[in-house]
Amino acid sequence: MRFAEIGQQLRAYRLESGLRAEEIAARLGVSRAALYRYEKGEVIKLDTIRRLAELLKISPLSLLGIGVEYFGRPAAFEERLRQIEEQSDQVLQVGGAVVYPVATEAFDGALAEAWTEAADNSTDRLLARSQVEQMLGLLTARKKLHQSRKPNITAILGEGSMRRMLIDGVAPGLALSERARMRCRLAARAEAEAIAEALDSVPIGLQLGLISGAEPAGPFMVMRGRERAHVVGSCFAPDAHPTTASGVAFITGADEAIGTHQRVAEGAWRDALKGAEAAARVRAMVKDAFPG
Repeated sequence: MRFAEIGQQLRAYRLESGLRAEEIAARLGVSRAALYRYEKGEVIKLDTIRRLAELLKISPLSLLGIGVEYFGRPAAFEERLRQIEEQSDQVLQVGGAVVYPVATEAFDGALAEAWTEAADNSTDRLLARSQVEQMLGLLTARKKLHQSRKPNITAILGEGSMRRMLIDGVAPGLALSERARMRCRLAARAEAEAIAEALDSVPIGLQLGLISGAEPAGPFMVMRGRERAHVVGSCFAPDAHPTTASGVAFITGADEAIGTHQRVAEGAWRDALKGAEAAARVRAMVKDAFPG
């Protein structure tokens, strides 16, 4: 049994639920110390696995890595994604406007400002600020993890997604001040310019392509490590607000899912624009969005 992965799912649930460790331990019929040991990957009794599956509202098979994990909130999804990235040596991304682990400082700065401003305007400011800080911490952890592991990334980004990002800016959909929204748009421009540069220079460990036609129905990633591979399907963009974003993301290690997504990704890479041609297309998009 993959007790380490079960422990990771348990930690992700604790972060998403907002429950105290004592409350979760009580529901599982174990001590708080045992709960923390389970999160670290120690052996879990079968009857506790059954109760944990009931708590997470998934089947025991899914908990054991045979089924599919579903996430209705960005925070738990980001934590689980970080856990998988910790074991991944190769990442294949299809869709979306950015490759978050290599996103610019401008992206992170604008995101923090936008989320913080939205939290300060919330009816429950303290709770909103806490949720924003938690999410920013998870994103920072993903960045640090990438810098230490440096997995190989191949990403096929969507032209439509990038155009929307340039028009709306980072953190779209939030009611922000004119100054904050402009910073978000300028961050989007900086991100697109960095993507164009990477398309031209092809830095070590990063290959980029551009989907100029119809994008996949939903962005996804195929992530491979030494022992296991996963498919990650996400409706949550990296700049999705931690409380207002709505949707369902999924993660599975099923062989048939990995094979199907891999074939779709290979076809997308074959047909994608690359190199100087793709870089010129991105720079034209920037010029269209910022004609001055």
